[in-house]
Amino acid sequence: MAWTRWRGANQDGHVAWLPKTLATQPQVAWELSLAHAGLGGIAANRQYVVFGDRDLDDFNDLFRCHDAATGEKIWEVQRLAIGALDYGNSPRATPTIIGEHVFCQGALGALLCIRLADGKVVWERNLQDDFDRVGELPWGYCASPLWVDGKLIINPGAADASIVALDPKDGSLIWKTGGNGPGYGSLVAGELGGRLQIVGHDAVSLGGWDVATGERLWTVKPPIEGDFNVPTPIFYRGDLLVVTENNGLRRFEFEADGKIVPNPKRVYERLRPDMSTPVVVGDRLFCVKDFLFCVDLASGLKEAWRMRDRAVGDYAAILASETQLLVVGEGELLLLTGDGSDKIVARQKIFAQKLPLYSHPALVGRRLYIRGETKLLCLEL
Repeated sequence: MAWTRWRGANQDGHVAWLPKTLATQPQVAWELSLAHAGLGGIAANRQYVVFGDRDLDDFNDLFRCHDAATGEKIWEVQRLAIGALDYGNSPRATPTIIGEHVFCQGALGALLCIRLADGKVVWERNLQDDFDRVGELPWGYCASPLWVDGKLIINPGAADASIVALDPKDGSLIWKTGGNGPGYGSLVAGELGGRLQIVGHDAVSLGGWDVATGERLWTVKPPIEGDFNVPTPIFYRGDLLVVTENNGLRRFEFEADGKIVPNPKRVYERLRPDMSTPVVVGDRLFCVKDFLFCVDLASGLKEAWRMRDRAVGDYAAILASETQLLVVGEGELLLLTGDGSDKIVARQKIFAQKLPLYSHPALVGRRLYIRGETKLLCLEL
């Protein structure tokens, strides 16, 4: 079996390409009708498009795979998952494609390894059944499965298994680390202070964990409690950028042993998103919270500009290449240059409704896979 990580982006997280302009009208290659709005992101490569859905009765998770070229359904895996979560019961986690397999996770705890070619379930677990979660989760399990160093990292939030590493071949336990309940964002992995580590939020703090053993390396509790901890931390020039709704944007440095310097090097308090994750292009950070913010990282987190626009609301996903920026707004796409200019180069209305698109899109080559309230579209950019 091939277990090589498929990447739709470069090592720095940027997509390989974004267009220089947008057509006046969307160029729809194919579309799917959906029974429910979705919160989890779309995973795609040049063959497959995978996403989480719910059945008509809202009793079951549906994990769906479609042909990337035509939109035809290849397989569908269904698992009973009855709940009453805030904002619905649809999966929150983006599926993780690794070689010939995809790892799918439902908001109520289902975790499956599925073979992409035919939908065969190789193994499965349930986070609620296998781990004794700490506290209630009104939004369910949200962290996407993370692949790092041959391990699948999940975030059950149990007292004895806050963070867990599984063998991706059979789902067996490699290590587990006790701690707090989960946050509502995803974990990331990278080298900080010369040490490969997993980084992210639990319910009450920011932390780093050793990839090999699961040992918790450091903990930072914010000065203002109560963050939902949805935005994903990002790496920048050996430092860590973290943004939340109560504590703003912070830049943290690291010691040579991989431990964090607990007091942030810089703080910018005006940017306070409760859901949007920033992106970095060069030395500029872009993020949405009622405005599109541009922050200059090279000059101490100084605000370069803020932009109001009809397509920008409480949340938006952003895709970035080395030269362009694509903001997925409320039913529209906005295209900007990545050089820090506040000029909108082009815009394209893709859905009639002016609603936030919470499901993060996927871009493969020139095809953008994007989900609205009742449809999933494959657009040619």
